[in-house]
Amino acid sequence: MSTTTPAWLASALPNARAGHARLTVARLGSAELLGKGGFVLTSAAFADGEALDPSFTAEEEDAVAPPLEWNNPPAGAMELALIVEDGDAPGADAACHWLVWGLAAQQGKLMEGEVPPRTGKNAKRNSEWLLPAPAPGDDPHDYVFQLYALDLPLTLMPGATRAELVEAMDGHVLGVAVLTANFAASEEEDWNDGEDEDPE
Repeated sequence: MSTTTPAWLASALPNARAGHARLTVARLGSAELLGKGGFVLTSAAFADGEALDPSFTAEEEDAVAPPLEWNNPPAGAMELALIVEDGDAPGADAACHWLVWGLAAQQGKLMEGEVPPRTGKNAKRNSEWLLPAPAPGDDPHDYVFQLYALDLPLTLMPGATRAELVEAMDGHVLGVAVLTANFAASEEEDWNDGEDEDPE
């Protein structure tokens, strides 16, 4: 795997760095595919390069996945798939936070906390939105949302791994849109402030 982030991807990321070379989009995307036909991914909860609200992270007990919205994919698309990864996490691969497929190949959205049609295993081996939880003291981690327009419908069963999804998508990507959020852990986590005092 290359340790250098491709120039076309680096130009699309707000703060490109070495870890981004481990993102799936670095392997499956290209300058020609990025934003093809005006394909764009956005969120009502954050702008590209902005911080995630704690309500989408491990810092809040009832946290959920953020809302996402996209416009029409390139012509010929038959399905959309979403991969969210943290290239700043330790390990040989970018940490996988969400695998989603079965999205209709048309303008659409995922509402805040919505359960997608099909999901696969994240880095913790479950099929939910893996709540960002970088180590305290770490610089902000980037969470790169990658939406792929595919030229065929996927036949993967729910619970598939990232490797299985990437293998199924390889050679079938018509376009890709990326959106980046970042998050750093609070310096102090005092969840029980005032709750543990002895009664008078």
